[in-house]
Amino acid sequence: MAFQVSPGVNVSEVDLTTVVPAVSTTTGALAGHFKWGPVEERVLIDSEDRLVSTFSKPNSNTASDFFTAANFLSYGNSLFTVRVVDSSTAKNAVTGSVGAYVKNTTHYEEAFTHASNNGDWIAKYPGIMGNSLKVSVCQGKAAYESAVTVAQTHSITQNTKLLKINTNSFTPGNSFAVGDLILLGPDKHSCKIASMSGNTITLDSNYTGNTVTRSAVNITRRWEYFNSVDNAPTTTTHANTVNSTGDAIHVVVADHGGEISGSAGQVLEVWENVSVASDAKTEQGGGNYYKDVINQSSSWIWWGAHNTNLTNSGKIAGSTNDGTAGSGISYAAAALPVTNIMSKGIDGTSPGTSAIIAGLDKFKSAEDVDISLILGSANAVTVATHMISNIAGSRKDCVAVVSPERADCVNNNSYAGKERTDIIAYRDTLPSSSYAVMDSGWKYQYDKYNDVYRYVPLNGDTAGLMVQTDLTRDPWYSPAGFNRGNVKNCIKLAFNPSKADRDELYKKGVNPVVTFPGQGTVLFGDKTMLAQPSAFDRINVRRLFIVLEKAISTAAKFTLFEFNDTFTRSQFKNLVEPFLRDVQGRRGITDFAVVCDGTNNTGEVIDRNEFVGDIYVKPARSINYIQLNFVAVRSGIEFSEIVGKAT
Repeated sequence: MAFQVSPGVNVSEVDLTTVVPAVSTTTGALAGHFKWGPVEERVLIDSEDRLVSTFSKPNSNTASDFFTAANFLSYGNSLFTVRVVDSSTAKNAVTGSVGAYVKNTTHYEEAFTHASNNGDWIAKYPGIMGNSLKVSVCQGKAAYESAVTVAQTHSITQNTKLLKINTNSFTPGNSFAVGDLILLGPDKHSCKIASMSGNTITLDSNYTGNTVTRSAVNITRRWEYFNSVDNAPTTTTHANTVNSTGDAIHVVVADHGGEISGSAGQVLEVWENVSVASDAKTEQGGGNYYKDVINQSSSWIWWGAHNTNLTNSGKIAGSTNDGTAGSGISYAAAALPVTNIMSKGIDGTSPGTSAIIAGLDKFKSAEDVDISLILGSANAVTVATHMISNIAGSRKDCVAVVSPERADCVNNNSYAGKERTDIIAYRDTLPSSSYAVMDSGWKYQYDKYNDVYRYVPLNGDTAGLMVQTDLTRDPWYSPAGFNRGNVKNCIKLAFNPSKADRDELYKKGVNPVVTFPGQGTVLFGDKTMLAQPSAFDRINVRRLFIVLEKAISTAAKFTLFEFNDTFTRSQFKNLVEPFLRDVQGRRGITDFAVVCDGTNNTGEVIDRNEFVGDIYVKPARSINYIQLNFVAVRSGIEFSEIVGKAT
């Protein structure tokens, strides 16, 4: 603290309450193929419902990745998910003639270039699901509701869909729009226009009113979404204050095809009284320019271009540079709403190895995202190797969980032992690492979204069991066995290894998943993929050290730039020892020692501006092998005479 050079009171505060913090151990990570959602962007998913709302329901192309994620979430509630696509074939749906490619918000804002043939609106994400979207824009009172004078004789018969106008001089398309609601007959029966051709209007359902033949009358037409808003769009308050008129519009996004909501025509979003003026403000001072409002808030569409019917769209409403009202501008209203159904959206081919690796690399930096488990899904050996060596092995604070390839265990029984042989062959192609765990196969489960049964890799469950163990016990407990290793949602296993199979698999570091009659399906091994005999060839020991290293290193950051003296070293030791005693009390370690003194912080270490803390721990070991000895003895023999002698 500074020296005082005149009388006064200086108050200083020293914080010596630093502790070793708790660290996350239950967050998973997955890069996979999905029907919808942002591409190459991490999204935190906390439930299967959120998975569906973000990435959509599965189909035959996306089921493996979807159910790997869903199975993991049945045990925990934190999964960072990255959608990957084939960027050369996937397209966003558009209202124009050529599909666009917009991966995510960052891509749209920083890299996307709109082409004129993309149209006015672009689906939020790539995929065929965008073809189900419809966007309707209503500007002005006339587009909202108007009276159309039909001087010619027109007729419609009860329980039919055809409204016929008995002349070719009246063109319905000039006065009506597909989707419009029209009021027919004396009782003003509301009908929706499905299509128009020549002098005939076809309704989307049978007219149930009385048969009508009339001429020289006004037919009331209304915007398709007349009942979804409160009133007609006219002039916003902001435009009015700067002498402008007619800037307000309503925008509705609907599920035309029913692919999104399950109900064709379902309204998804309504943007009421947004403005085509680029400087528009709400009464509360927030932005109200329709392009910005929709880009920032819509879950389904991006703005592409101003429609030519929206006169003067994108121009300022008339204020001058100093904010005073100018001469104003007239945003001439359109006579009819502008409605477009999207098309040209394409899912694309299944993403290749490079795309999946690019998605996984979103988890490469421990400073950017905190994860504990990486799910391999159905990925082949190249991707699995990348996960193990370049993600988990590089970060050293998480574990990669992989399964064999589908062909190794699904319908792979042409001769006895072939599944085991192929699984071991797959394992042998992967690197040795204590930061990786491999299970023995795939399970058969029900797909409620498509009413079918599917084979799904087990790594989502294996990782989920680790999460469940963390939540019910601690990370240093084994996730295997009958107490904590019960696999959920399993009809049957593609490969149910026998005792002989399990012996061979376990020697290779493959953890068998086994169905026992009357006891369910169980993870029956807790090895890592480390080939070297070591304490780290067990899941519980590896995860124990991840917790210790992660927590203590986080606390040690607050020692940076302090002095390497006796006080700092004692402070560090007093920080670590209570934490280790707590872990010891929770059965994670049997003993420990912390050395941080002059023996390891020598003068040479201090002069290099370094600080050394040596932490020795004896990890608790899980029981893998049980030997029960039953000994028969003669009558009259005292057990104390023979206990410990029989072998």
